[in-house]
Order: sequence, then structure tokens, then C-alpha cells
Amino acid sequence: MNEKATIDVVGVGNAIVDVLAEADDAFLAAEGIAKGGMTLIDTARANDLYARMAPAVEMSGGSAANTIAGIASLGGAAAYIGKVADDQLGAVFAHDIRAAGVRYGTGPLTGSEPTARCLVLITPDAQRSMNTFLGASPFLTAEDIDVALIASARITYLEGYLFDRPEAKAAFFAAAKIAHNAGRRVALTLSDTFCVERHHAEFTQLIDHVDILFANEGEARALTRETDFAAAARALSARCPIVCVTHGAAGSVIFADGGAHKIAAAPVERLVDTTGAGDLYAAGVLYGITAGRDIPTAGRIGSIAAAEAISHVGPRPQRSLRELIAQTLG
Repeated sequence: MNEKATIDVVGVGNAIVDVLAEADDAFLAAEGIAKGGMTLIDTARANDLYARMAPAVEMSGGSAANTIAGIASLGGAAAYIGKVADDQLGAVFAHDIRAAGVRYGTGPLTGSEPTARCLVLITPDAQRSMNTFLGASPFLTAEDIDVALIASARITYLEGYLFDRPEAKAAFFAAAKIAHNAGRRVALTLSDTFCVERHHAEFTQLIDHVDILFANEGEARALTRETDFAAAARALSARCPIVCVTHGAAGSVIFADGGAHKIAAAPVERLVDTTGAGDLYAAGVLYGITAGRDIPTAGRIGSIAAAEAISHVGPRPQRSLRELIAQTLG
């Protein structure tokens, strides 16, 4: 490495304000919302649905932003790059993520696109149905990539959900190049099977620049075009030094150093809301790696962080993950 790292993990992703409210199945049916899914919506639909929702909690969100907030809660030095507008929700996002202990300084978008928001409806069975208006968030460009910040971070974490507009794709490759030129590592979450299928060729190219890959089984199969999971895992492991594949309640498997490390899911007393489970799992694994923990221990930290996330409403930890890990692992 050229210089000593001052940031553990910097995330690059969609800067979204999460609006979380409880709902029942009848409300979902009346609104034509697919339970447990994620639907992209336009401005008119966002305004209409927001007006019909029950009282809600608003907080900075987005997959990578949740992960980075988890890094901060674990005691890591964290930073974030993501685009908001110069509006009320943009101010909510910036204040909230900074209050979580995350360094954030991306300049706001000027123009007509408002700050992105995700309207999350949580049913009594803990399923979350997401209605996402992307607004300003996809308009991140390579010019928004802070060269000094990326070069100072041990790991740069890229969010697959952002990988849509050509400018954002260029920003990903620029960030990866800066990180590797500084002797750092690059991590990527595939985010969603739909993202992988929509950008298959470019994702396939991008993973050659990735050191740590996060995916669920479906995403791994989609990226490799393998129907057999073992074959998909072998294909990904041949291209990425560390591959983390989640299996929900069955835990995860981390492929590294020629071996497969099975990580059990951490117990949770009451499942409340699955929002953010994968995001906080990634936070735990990345924190463990930057803290010098071995791969199985990093995986356990990920499982513990994910279990905390699903024990309450919302994707961010409600207790100090640093204290939780100290009590659990020592």
C-alpha cells in the first residue's frame, strides 16, 4: 500500500431515504403491491402511495448506506459516496448518515430530480414490500468519486443496485481503478437477480476487478449462468478471492483460500423485519476482514449483525454492534 489507510470501508451506492411503515395484506392488495418484492415507481406514484401509508419512520437508506452505517456501529471508520438532491429529504439523508458516524460529503444534484426514497411496507409476518423512486440517486458520476477518499480506504464497497446509468457504471470502474492503484481492495454486492440479468455482460466484466463478492444463491446462479450452485460457486471463486453467498435462515458460505467456510445464522428471538439483513451481514464480514479477523470469524460477525437487523423494524442497528460483538465473541 502507498500510505496508511485512514478509512476501513467506503461505500458507493444509491442514496435513498427509507420511509418505513406497517401495513396489512389487505392494504398491499388494494394498492396492487407485490408482497416481498421491490418495484420501481415514478414521482406521481411515490407521492400517492406516501399519502396513503400509515405513520412512518424516515431515515437515510440504500443498501450500501445501510452497510456503511453498520461498519460505523461496529466501530470501524466509515465513509459513503452517494447522490441526493438539494431538498428536504436530501438534508434528512445527509444529517442521518453523518449522525451514524459516517463521513459523507458528496455534492447534491442540481436540477429537477428530487432525492430518492424507498417506501417500505412491513407486514405482520416481517416481510417488506419496497416501492422505490430512484430520483437523484442514479445520477452519480465518476466526477463524484473522491480520489483521496477511495485511496485512503482499505475496502471500497460497490452496490449493484446503482449499476444502471452509463455514468454510474463509469463511476464504479473509476473507483475500482483508484482503489487498486492505491493497493486497496474492492467489494461488490450483486444486490438483486434482476440487476444481474439486466446487466449481465457488464457485471461479468466488473467482477474481474472485485476482491470480495457478496451474492445470494439466485444471484450467483444468474451471474455464472450455472444451474448447479456448486458449479456457480466454483466459477465465482476462480475469479474473486473471497466470495460470500447467503442462504437466508440457513446461514451463508464464504469461499476463500481454496476452502468453503459454512457460517450458521445467528439466533434471533423474534423475527420482525427482514429489511437490511444482507446489508448488515456484509457490514459484519467487511468489518471483520478490515479488523484482521479470520474468515470464519468475519462470517460470524456478519451473522450476528444480520440477526440484530431483523429483530426490529428498519435496516439499521438499534444497539451498538461493537458492544454486541464484544459480548458475543469477546
